[in-house]
Amino acid sequence: MMALPLATPALLFPAISLLLLAYTNRFLTLATVVRAFSEADLTNERTVRQLVNFRRRINLIKQMQAFGVGSFFFCVICMFLLHLGYQYWGSVLFAGSLLMLAYSLALSVWEIHISAAAINIHLEVIEQRCDEEKRKQSKNRWRPRR
Repeated sequence: MMALPLATPALLFPAISLLLLAYTNRFLTLATVVRAFSEADLTNERTVRQLVNFRRRINLIKQMQAFGVGSFFFCVICMFLLHLGYQYWGSVLFAGSLLMLAYSLALSVWEIHISAAAINIHLEVIEQRCDEEKRKQSKNRWRPRR
């Protein structure tokens, strides 16, 4: 088995830190949108679809953060074990850290997909309003003047 230098897991520190910051920003932005959405019409089918999306995204972001933190924690323990000379267990924990990071990134892609679906729901509303406005304008254009 090849020796894992202490510097290798240390390379993940800035990446994981930035990733956790990005996840936190996504969560805070979503929380702001949810708070603003509390005044929405709850009888509208699109609103209900958005609420389902919000719940799914919140849960995914929580999992993304949890696996990101777990990856960071495993990375720290890995470095400690490598420092003590436990090469095998350090390598095992580093592999676990990478797997957790990969899972966190996969969840992030899924959350982005759901976020895009939520934006499409908003676009449907905007397109519907545009169509209604065009119909109103075309009706007003053809009215005879008195």
